[in-house]
Amino acid sequence: MADSAFKKIQIQRDDTTFDAYVVGKDDAPGIVVIQEWWGVDFEIKNHAVKISKLDTGFKALIPDLYRGKVGLDTAEAQHLMDGLDWQGAVKDIRASVNWLKANGSKKVGVTGMCMGGALAIASSVLVPEVDAVVGFYGTPSSELADPAQAKAPVQAHFGELDNFVGFSDVTAAKSLEEKLKASGVAHEVHIYEGNGHAFLNRSPEGVSRRKSMGLSDEDEAAVELAWSRFTSWMKRYLA
Repeated sequence: MADSAFKKIQIQRDDTTFDAYVVGKDDAPGIVVIQEWWGVDFEIKNHAVKISKLDTGFKALIPDLYRGKVGLDTAEAQHLMDGLDWQGAVKDIRASVNWLKANGSKKVGVTGMCMGGALAIASSVLVPEVDAVVGFYGTPSSELADPAQAKAPVQAHFGELDNFVGFSDVTAAKSLEEKLKASGVAHEVHIYEGNGHAFLNRSPEGVSRRKSMGLSDEDEAAVELAWSRFTSWMKRYLA
């Protein structure tokens, strides 16, 4: 996806600024789209462009949590994620939500994949301005956020074959569901049979990268179903 689809902006939070990338109609409902552990690369930009075109359109914003750094292999990505200031990332997300609300979006959701999925669910607890959350294959550590304290509606998606134990495997998904029940917020947790981690990543580069990591090649039906559920959820709570 050509970078020309995006408008690069800078957002202020506390005593720092960070870059963000915006695509979509100015007055549409906003969705903050949070990167995987790779950083702001082709895959998360593909997802943001897709989100901007779903239904009647959304205004998608990707905050650059790594401040320009991108992991080109799993070792680099792991290093970047290990070095992330997670509390600072939540502040970036909150500033992004508030930027969208100040720039034409009456309501704003948060979504993310992998690391971004964990941060999206954390946002339902820690960012009071968020109106809805959809997280894909990631859950926050107990040190970051307790989903039993969620305040915004949460929809979450996981692959049955995901083997990131305690983060996005089926046990983590079911634990998340129990915590969301305790929170009392509207929630859905979906597990996709026969699918593994990162099953939304369908670009040729993404498929190749998943295969190099030993992840299975997923089915288009699950991807379409997940995006359909995503669209319904965001439309319901951001309209």
